[in-house]
Amino acid sequence: MAAAAAAAGGGPQPPQPELPAPGLALDKAATAAHLKAALSRPDNRAGAEELQALLERVLSAERPLAAAADSEEAAAAGGGGGPGAAEEEALEWCKCLLAGGGGYDEFCAAVRAYDPAALCGLVWTANFVAYRCRTCGISPCMSLCAECFHQGDHTGHDFNMFRSQAGGACDCGDSNVMRESGFCKRHQIKSSSNIPCVPKDLLMMSEFVLPRFIFCLIQYLREGYNEPAADVPSEKDLNKVLQLLEPQISFLEDLTKMGGAMRSVLTQVLTNQQNYKDLTSGLGENSCAKKSHEKYLIALKSSGLTYPEDKLVYGIQEPSAGTSTLAVQGFAGATGTLGQLDSSDEEDQDGSQGLGKRKRVKLSSSTKDQSIMDVLKHKSFLEELLFWTIKYEFPQKMVTFLLNMLPDQEYKVAFTKTFVQHYAFIMKTLKKSHESDTMSNRIVHISVQLFSNEELARQVTEECQLLDIMVTVLLYMMESCLIKSELQDEENSLHVVVNCGEALLKNNTYWPLVSDFINILSHQSVAKRFLEDHGLLVTWMNFVSFFQGMNLNKRELNEHVEFESQTYYAAFAAELEACAQPMWGLLSHCKVRETQEYTKNVVRYCIEALQDWFDAINFVDEPAPNQVTFHLPLHRYYAMFLSKAVKCQELDLDSVLPDQEMLMKLMIHPLQIQASLAEIHSNMWVRNGLQIKGQAMTYVQSHFCNSMIDPDIYLLQVCASRLDPDYFISSVFERFKVVDLLTMASQHQNTVLDAEHERSMLEGALTFLVILLSLRLHLGMSDDEILRAEMVAQLCMNDRTHSSLLDLIPENPNPKSGIIPGSYSFESVLSAVADFKAPVFEPGGSMQQGMYTPKAEVWDQEFDPVMVILRTVYRRDVQSAMDRYTAFLKQSGKFPGNPWPPYKKRTPLHPSYKGLMRLLHCKTLHIVLFTLLYKILMDHQNLSEHVLCMVLYLIELGLENSADEESDEEASVCGPERCHDSWFPGSNLVSNMRHFINYVRVRVPETAPEVKRDSSASTSSDSLGSLHNSGTAQVFSLVAERRKKFQEIINRSNSEANQVVRPKTSSKWSAPGSALQLTTAILEIKESILSLLIKLHHKLSGKQNSYYPPWLDDIEILIQPEIPKYSHGDGITAVERILLKAALQSRMNKRIIEEICRKVTPPVPPKKITAAEKKTLDKEERRQKARERQQKLLAEFASRQKSFMETAMDVDSPENDIPMEIATAEPQVSEAVYDCVICGQSGPSSEDRPTGLVVLLQASSVLGQCRDNVEPKKLPISEEEQIYPWDTCAAVHDVRLSLLQRYFKDSSCLLAVSIGWEGGVYVQTCGHTLHIDCHKSYMESLRNDQVLQGFSVDKGEFTCPLCRQFANSVLPCYPGNNVENNLWQRPSNKSIQDLIKEVEELQGRPGAFPVSISSETNLSKEMESVMKDIKNTTQKKYRDYSKTPGSPDNDFLFMYSVARTNLELELIHRGGNLCSGGASTAGKRSCLNQLFLVLALHMRLYSIDSEYNPWSKLTQLVEEMNSQLGNEEQPEVPILYHDVTSLLLIQILMMPQPLRKDHFTCIVKVLFTLLYTQALAALSVKCSEEDRSAWKHTGALKKNTCDAEKSYEVLLSFVISELSKGKLYHEEGTQECAMVSPIAWSPESMEKYLQDFCLPFLRITSLLQHHLFGEDLPSCQEEEEFSVLSSCLGLLPTFYQTEHPFISASCLDWPVPAFDIISQWCSEINSFTERHAEQGKALLIQESRWKLPHLLQLPENYNTIFQYYHRKTCSVCTKVPKDPAVCLVCGTFVCLKGLCCKQQSYCECVLHSQNCGAGTGIFLLINASVIIIIRGHRFCLWGSVYLDAHGEEDRDLRRGKPLYICKERYKVLEQQWISHTFDHINKRWGPHYNGL
Repeated sequence: MAAAAAAAGGGPQPPQPELPAPGLALDKAATAAHLKAALSRPDNRAGAEELQALLERVLSAERPLAAAADSEEAAAAGGGGGPGAAEEEALEWCKCLLAGGGGYDEFCAAVRAYDPAALCGLVWTANFVAYRCRTCGISPCMSLCAECFHQGDHTGHDFNMFRSQAGGACDCGDSNVMRESGFCKRHQIKSSSNIPCVPKDLLMMSEFVLPRFIFCLIQYLREGYNEPAADVPSEKDLNKVLQLLEPQISFLEDLTKMGGAMRSVLTQVLTNQQNYKDLTSGLGENSCAKKSHEKYLIALKSSGLTYPEDKLVYGIQEPSAGTSTLAVQGFAGATGTLGQLDSSDEEDQDGSQGLGKRKRVKLSSSTKDQSIMDVLKHKSFLEELLFWTIKYEFPQKMVTFLLNMLPDQEYKVAFTKTFVQHYAFIMKTLKKSHESDTMSNRIVHISVQLFSNEELARQVTEECQLLDIMVTVLLYMMESCLIKSELQDEENSLHVVVNCGEALLKNNTYWPLVSDFINILSHQSVAKRFLEDHGLLVTWMNFVSFFQGMNLNKRELNEHVEFESQTYYAAFAAELEACAQPMWGLLSHCKVRETQEYTKNVVRYCIEALQDWFDAINFVDEPAPNQVTFHLPLHRYYAMFLSKAVKCQELDLDSVLPDQEMLMKLMIHPLQIQASLAEIHSNMWVRNGLQIKGQAMTYVQSHFCNSMIDPDIYLLQVCASRLDPDYFISSVFERFKVVDLLTMASQHQNTVLDAEHERSMLEGALTFLVILLSLRLHLGMSDDEILRAEMVAQLCMNDRTHSSLLDLIPENPNPKSGIIPGSYSFESVLSAVADFKAPVFEPGGSMQQGMYTPKAEVWDQEFDPVMVILRTVYRRDVQSAMDRYTAFLKQSGKFPGNPWPPYKKRTPLHPSYKGLMRLLHCKTLHIVLFTLLYKILMDHQNLSEHVLCMVLYLIELGLENSADEESDEEASVCGPERCHDSWFPGSNLVSNMRHFINYVRVRVPETAPEVKRDSSASTSSDSLGSLHNSGTAQVFSLVAERRKKFQEIINRSNSEANQVVRPKTSSKWSAPGSALQLTTAILEIKESILSLLIKLHHKLSGKQNSYYPPWLDDIEILIQPEIPKYSHGDGITAVERILLKAALQSRMNKRIIEEICRKVTPPVPPKKITAAEKKTLDKEERRQKARERQQKLLAEFASRQKSFMETAMDVDSPENDIPMEIATAEPQVSEAVYDCVICGQSGPSSEDRPTGLVVLLQASSVLGQCRDNVEPKKLPISEEEQIYPWDTCAAVHDVRLSLLQRYFKDSSCLLAVSIGWEGGVYVQTCGHTLHIDCHKSYMESLRNDQVLQGFSVDKGEFTCPLCRQFANSVLPCYPGNNVENNLWQRPSNKSIQDLIKEVEELQGRPGAFPVSISSETNLSKEMESVMKDIKNTTQKKYRDYSKTPGSPDNDFLFMYSVARTNLELELIHRGGNLCSGGASTAGKRSCLNQLFLVLALHMRLYSIDSEYNPWSKLTQLVEEMNSQLGNEEQPEVPILYHDVTSLLLIQILMMPQPLRKDHFTCIVKVLFTLLYTQALAALSVKCSEEDRSAWKHTGALKKNTCDAEKSYEVLLSFVISELSKGKLYHEEGTQECAMVSPIAWSPESMEKYLQDFCLPFLRITSLLQHHLFGEDLPSCQEEEEFSVLSSCLGLLPTFYQTEHPFISASCLDWPVPAFDIISQWCSEINSFTERHAEQGKALLIQESRWKLPHLLQLPENYNTIFQYYHRKTCSVCTKVPKDPAVCLVCGTFVCLKGLCCKQQSYCECVLHSQNCGAGTGIFLLINASVIIIIRGHRFCLWGSVYLDAHGEEDRDLRRGKPLYICKERYKVLEQQWISHTFDHINKRWGPHYNGL
C-alpha cells in the first residue's frame, strides 16, 4: 500500500529514478549531507529541485493513508502497524534533512546556542500551578511559572499561587505585562547583544524542508475533516485524525522549543504568502493537491464562509436572498445559496425551543457586518493552520504549538491579526460545539496572551477594526437567542430580550468573547477609541438593550408554580459579565475632567436607547402589576456614568439630565424592584418558589450589589432630587401598596394588599425612604470612606475572616480596574476598624480560624444600621448586628436595655444632589409621618416598633437637613394645590412640627367605630366633593395627589400623553364592587407632631408626664447639643433626642414643647377600640408572648444539650460526672450496680442477664512509632532526605522476635516477648453500661433505620445511646462481689516462700474460676463473642507470629499482648511516666479491669505445661538437664532473654481472678530479681574490658558482707564472672569498640543506668496494680520516680525511706540464694553463646527507654512541601499523581484515589493506612493543604494545620496565599492520634469504599 502511494505521489517527477524503499532508509544521512552541500553552492537550483522531489515523495507517502485510516474498513484491514510506520519514516527523513546529515540531537543543541530569548514564554495547560504577583504586574492577567517566580525576588509582595483554569504562558521578561523589577535572574539580562549571529548554513535546510512539512500537515487536516452529519456529533472522527497527527505536531512543538533562531525560521515559513500560494492553490497538475484544495473550499462553505473570489458567483442574489435567510436563520447561513449548505444545527435548536416564540431580528447594518461575519481569505500557512485549529475545536497540541511561537515578535503581530480575522468564525464554531467548556478555555488561553498587551491591542484596533469585530460578533451571537419581551404590554411589545433558558446563556458560552472584550477595554488607548466612536456606542447600547428586562418574573396568584426555573443564574451572570464588567472597564478611563466628552456620549446614547425601550414596551406611566425584572442594565449604565461625571469630571448634573417626563419614567422600574424586594420578603411571592428569593438575594449580594442595587438606588436619588417631592413620596407609597393604610381611621380597606402583608410592606416603604435619604455611596463619599463603611457593616453583622471580608466587600467589580482587593487601603482601613482575634484551640473543639472583630469605638460611633440593612443578604444578619450592638452596650455599660438602631451622622451631600433633601420637607411626607405617629399612639393594627423607629428616623433626618431659616413658602403656593394646604402651612418640617391639626375627614367602612359619631358627613360619598363644604376638616388622598402632580408635569411639558393616562389609571384604583361600603367620618384630632412625640414618650416609658425638657435644668444643652447620653438608647432616647433637636432649630418649637409639658396631658384613652378589635389585639399579644416563651425554652434546651455534649465529648477531662460504678465502689455495697442506658434499670450484672460496658475496639500502631530520641523526624522535602523506619519501636521488636525464632524453640519464643506494637488492640469506653440483651435489640433497630450514615451497623458499630460516642462492641462486666475483693487485699504475713508455692499451685489448677466455663451461660457466651471481636479488630498478620499457623501459643501471646498494649498506651497518655500520679487520665472511664477478667478467663483455657512454666525457673534451682537435650531440638529461650513485663502479664493472667494482693506483690518481687539481673548483664556487655575486670575484682571483695545480695557491685561482679565462662565477651573485635560508649562509668551513672533499665517495668506494674486493686498512684518528682514506685509496689521495706542516696539494689528480695539462681540463668546464656556470641550479645542489650511517639515534624512554610511533592512522581506507577498525599506518620508518598496504584481493589491510601497504622492513616493532601483521616472503612476531612497570615485555612489552595504551620493545631492533631480519639471528636465521617 505504501509503495503504491509513493508511486502515485511521485508521478509528476520523471527525472528521478525510483529508489527501492530499503535503500532510502539506509542512506538518509548521506543523502541529507549531499543535498545540503548541493544547496550551499551559489547556484543551487538543481539541489533545490532534487530536495523538492525527495520531499514530495517522502511526505506524500503518508497522505493517502490518512484518508484510508479515516474510513473504518481500511483501518481494520491495514492492522495497527501500517500507517504509523510510514509516518515515522517521514519524520525520520525530516529530522535527517534538517540536521543536514549530522546527528539530530547535535543539531538541536547547536540551534539552542543561538537562542536570544529574553522572554520565558513557557506555555502551560490547565491545572498547572503558576503564580501571579499584583505588585509586579501591569496587566492583571500577568502570570509566572514557578521557576521564574522563585528565581525572582517577590518578598513582601502581594502574590498568590493559582491553579491555571484554561492554561496560560509565563510573562517573565515581557515588560509590556510586568515591571522589570520582578523579572527572574535568567530573564533580566537583555541578552540579544551578546548572542552571536546565526551561521547561514545551520538553518538553511530548515528553510527548505519546513514549508513542505507544514503544507503536508495542512493537507492532512483537510483530508481528515469530514463535515459532521446533522445528527451525529463528529468528535470521534476528529479525535482520530488528531491522534494520527500527534507525532507531527509534537515535532513542530519541539522545534519551537529550540529557541529564538528556529522560531524566526518558523515565522518566515508560516507567514510567507508566496510559499503558501505556490503550494496550496491546487492549480498544478497534481491530482492530490487539487482534491485537497477542493476539500478546503467545501469546508469553508460549510462553515457559512465565502472565499472572496466566489463573491462573483453569489453576488447577484445578495440583496433579496440575504435578507430572507438572515431573518429565518439568524446569522448562521450567510448569503444566498450558502444558506443551504449550512449544517442544520441552528434549525435543530429552533425546533426544540418552539418556533413560535422566537422572533429573529435582522441587523440594521447588514452590509458592514456581512463581511466581518462571512468572508475569510487565507493568504498564509498561519492563517489556514488557525482555520483548521478552530475547525477541529482547538486541539491542545495545536494551541500549545501556536502559543509557543509567541516570543517571536513578528509572529506575535501576524498571529494576532490572523486571530482577529477569524474571530467571527471562532464564535460560530463555539456556538455549535458540544464541548464548549473545553473550547472556551482554549480560546481564552490564546486570546489572553494576545490582548493583555496594550501596544498590540492598540495596533490591531487601528489596523484590523478589532472593536468593530468584537462588538458585531457579540451582537450576532446574542441575536441567535432573542425572544419577544413580555414586560408591560405583552401583545404589542416590540422589545426583544435574550432567552435565559438557552444553552448559550445557561452554559456561559459567551464568556470567552466577553472576557476578551473586557480585556481590551482595560487598555486606555483602546477604550478611548470605543468611547469616541458614536457608531460603536449605538451598536453597544443596542447589545445592552437585549438584556434590559430579561428573565421577567410574573407573580403567581393562585397555584404554586410546578417547575421552578433556575434561569436566574444565567440572567445575573450575563448582566454582570456582558454588561456590567465592560461598563466598569469604560468607567475606569473616565476619571479626569478631560474625559467629559466620553461621558456625554455614553449618556446621550443611553437615554436614546432608554427612550426606544420605553416606546418598544409601550410604557406610559403605570407599570404592569405583579411583574418584576431585576435586569435594567441601561438604567445602570446611565446611573454609573452620571455618578462618574459628577464625582470625577466636574460635569454639571443638570446638563446631562433629561426632561421631567423622562425622569418620571426612569424612576418607575428601579422603584418597582425596591417594592418587589419588600413583597418578596413579605412572602407575597411565595407561590413562585424559592428561586424568587434567590433572585432577591443575588440582587444585593456582594458580587452584584455594585452593579445592581447601588446604581438603582442612586438613580432613584437623582430622580428624587429633581422631581416634585410630593409626587415622588406618593409614588413610593403607591408602589409599596400601602396608600390605603395611611389613614387616621382605625379601620380601612386595602384594595391591593392582604392585611397580613400590610405591616411588612409599610416597614419596607419606610426603610426604603430611610435608605434613599441617608445613603451617600454615590452622593459625596470618597472611595476610602466607602470602603470603611462597607467594612464596618460587614464586621457588625458577624466576625469575619480576612478572606471572607475580601469577598464580601464589593470592590470595583471590573478585575482590570486597578483597585485591587487586598490593596494597601484595604489593610489600613481594616486595622483601623477591627481587632484580630487569633484562633483558640480547645482539644475536642472545632478548628477555629483567625477572625476580625469590630473595635469598641466602631460600635460606639460608626455602627450604621442603614448600611447593614442595605448589605444583608439574609434578614437574620440585621438581627445579628443588632444583637452584637446590644451586647456591646451592655458590656461597656453604655445602655442596659434593648437599644434601638443608633442614628448616625452622614457625610455631607455633594451640592449637585441637594434637591434630595426636599423630600424631607414636603407636606405629603409630613402628613404620612403625622398619620403614622397618631396611629401608633392609638394602637391601630399592623404597626410595629420598626415602623415607629423608621418614622422617628425620618423626622430626625429632616431636622438634621433643614434649611436654616424658616422659610414661608406658603405665599408661592398656587390655587389648585390648596387641597391639603390646610394640613400644614408650609413645607419646612421644623415649622410643620408645631402645627396643630384639629379635624380630619376620613373614609371608613360603615362598620368602623368612627361612623357613629358623625352622621351628617356620611351623606356625601365623594371625599373631594365634600372638601369645600366643611373647611375645617382636612382630607387627603395620596393617589389623587400623585395623579394631579403627574398631570401638571405632563401638561407643563406639552405632551399629549394625558389623554392616555386618565382612563387607564383611574380604573385601577376604584374599589372593587364586592368591598364594604365606604362612608366619610370626621375625626377630632387636636395634635401636632410635637405633641404626639411627647405623648409617645409617655407611652413608651409607661409613666405620665415622663418627659421634662432638659434645657430647663441645664441651659448648656442648647449650646453644646452633642451629648453622648443621647447617642445610644431605645425609643425614649430617640424621642428625647428629636425634641432636643427641634428645640434647637427654632425658639418657637422650644416654647411649644414647654407649653405642652406644662399642660398635664393624660394619656389618650384608647376609646376607639371595639371589643372585637381588642380580641384580635389580645390574640396577637398572646401569640407574641407564647412565641417568646417558646424561644426561651428552646434556647434553654439547646444550651443544656450543648453543655451536656461538651462534658460528654471532652476527651481529656478527668473530672467527669458520668456515673460509673464498676469495681471501685465502696466496701459496704455487696455487689457492683450498673445502670442500663437503654432501659434505665439499675442492678447487678448476672450470669443470665449480664451487663456490659460500651467500648470501642481499634487496632493501633501508635506504640510502634515510638523512637529512642526526643526529636521527631522531619518530613522529607528533598530527594536526599528519606525516612528509614528501622529505629522505631515496632521494627526493633520485630527484629528481636525473628532473631529469637531463629535459634530457639518456637513455642518458647512466643512467651518471651509481647506483640501488638503494630496492630495492637486498644480498648476504650465512654463509661456507660447497658444490658447485653438491650444492646442487641438496639442494634436491630439501628439496622432497620436506614437514615443513619457514617457508621456501619453490620460491622457492629453503633453510638452510645446516652452520649453518642462511637463504639463497636460491648465488654461484659463480670459479676463480682466487692466485699470479697476487699478481703483479698488485706496484707497477709506469710513468707515469700509460702506465697511462691501458693502462686504455683493456683496456676496449675485449671478451672479455678468462680464461673465454670463448661456450663454455657449467657455471660460466658458474651465473653467469647467479645474475645472474637477483639481478635477481629486487627489483621491476621498482626496476630500470627508463630511458625506453625494456628498454634494455641499464638492466641496466648495475642491475649496477654492486648493487656500490654492497653497498659503501654495509658502510660503514653500520661506522658510516658507516672510522676503526675492521681487517677488514670481516662478517669472513671478505664475498662482495664473488665478487660483483664475477660482475658484471664480465656488464658486459663491454655494451661502451660508445668515444666515449661517460667515461674519454676524463676523460683527454683534445677539440676542440669543439658545432657538429655537432643541436638535436633531447639533449646528454649534463656530466661534472661525474656521480656519481664510479658512474664508479669502471663503470671497474673494465669491466676484465678480476682487476684489477691499479696500474690500480686509476690510475683512482682520475683520478677524484679530477674529484671535486675538482666540490667546487670546488659550493663556488663555495654562497658569495656578494663571496666569489667575492675568491677569483677572490687565486687568479689565484698561478696561475703552481710547484704551482699542487695549490693549491685557484688552482683555485677558475680554476673561478669559467670558470663565470662562462656564466649559472650570473647568476640571483642574492632567493630565492637564503636558500639561501646567511651564514657567512664561512675557509680552514679551505673546506678542511673540500672534504674532507667528497670523503670518501664515498674511503671507498667504500678498501673496494673492501680487498676486491679484501685489504689491511687502517688505523684512525685521525676528523679524520685523509681523509689516512689518501688515502695508503692511493696518492693521497698517501708522503713527504708530514710536513707539518703537511694540504691536500686535495695529493692531486691531474692526467693532463693541469689548467686545460685544467677549462675543458673547465666549458664543458659553461656551454652547459647558457645555457638552464637554475636546474637547473644545483641539479645542482652534491650532498648527499653522509648520516648513518646510523634508525628513527623513539618516545615514552617507550606510552599516547601508543595513545591517538592506536587511534581514528585509516585514510586509505584512513576507518574505524577493527580492527588498526591503524604503520610504524616511515616512520610510515605501516596496517590490519593489513584487507580494506577490500586491493589486488589484497595486504593493506595487505604492500603497504606492498613500497613502503617493498622487501619488509621493521617494524610496531608498536597494540592489541598488539608489533612484527611482514614479510620478503618471510614474517612473524614480533619482540617488544615497550615494557616495564612490571617489565621485562615486555604482549602484546595484556592487563594494561593503563603501558608505557615500552626503549631497548636498540629499539636491537637497529634494529641488525637495518640489518644485514639479521632472517632469521638470528628463528626463528619463517610465511608470511603476503599477508593482513597
